[in-house]
Amino acid sequence: MIHGGAILRGRSGRVKAAAIFAARLRAYNGAMLRALALAFTCAVTALATGAGATGLPPGLVAGTPGEAASVSDGDTLTLADGRRVRLVGIQAPKLPLGRPGFRTWPLAGAARDALVEMSRGRRLTPHFGGAREDRHGRLLAHLTRDDGLWLQGALLARGLARVYSFPDNVAAVTEMYALERKARAARRGIWALDFYRVRDHAEAGRYVGSFQLVEGRVTSAAVARGRGYINFGTDWRRDFTITISKRARLRFRAAFGARLQRLKGKKLRVRGWLRRYNGPMIEATHPEQIEVLDP
Repeated sequence: MIHGGAILRGRSGRVKAAAIFAARLRAYNGAMLRALALAFTCAVTALATGAGATGLPPGLVAGTPGEAASVSDGDTLTLADGRRVRLVGIQAPKLPLGRPGFRTWPLAGAARDALVEMSRGRRLTPHFGGAREDRHGRLLAHLTRDDGLWLQGALLARGLARVYSFPDNVAAVTEMYALERKARAARRGIWALDFYRVRDHAEAGRYVGSFQLVEGRVTSAAVARGRGYINFGTDWRRDFTITISKRARLRFRAAFGARLQRLKGKKLRVRGWLRRYNGPMIEATHPEQIEVLDP
């Protein structure tokens, strides 16, 4: 074997050549690992400073700023003046928080740690686009940091939260869906885990009692006795259905038609708590809960 002009003969030569190769490989791998570590650090820094997320969407009303004091979980914190804030529009993985028998969701600790990292010692401004308080007295707000970072956007971009809207709080849903889709496509955070996977409508019955994203093609849509039914199969006793109450139907009229007729044949993704009413079902209370995935 020829190496650096020297001829290495016999068994000792082969051993020496192997040792040289191994040393060079270790040096190469070390350099590669350092480069990867640097790239990872830069990526994390970019996300932490907001470069990985969009800025706060327009149209929200700013409230009184305050300094972050403590974090309960991945979507709830308390300001130094005592105001508790629920980061509206998202759902981070859940912690038990004293609830007996509640099992921690995967990456709940990581989501909380991320919110601690983003908010620790920072001045935060609440922004409102709908109802301002929940029944627990918490502010329902989008939060921005003193450097402009939109906390909801950053958590969604990291894959540490899902979009979770309500009829009285749909501001910025379009922008949040876009961030969620990018994180899911990149399999960041929760999107790398089966626990949070988008479910096919045919398997929805296995997940009754949990919050899920369910996807499928509509076979029929109709209104009966004032209630709307969006069906994903021909057997209403077994197949997945989205239901809409008579009271909520008015919110869907502009987007989907008075009798939901525009949805037939469309591929949809809906999110919500899966219940069983005959077959598995999700109650839709506002059209922003449903994504139409094809024209």
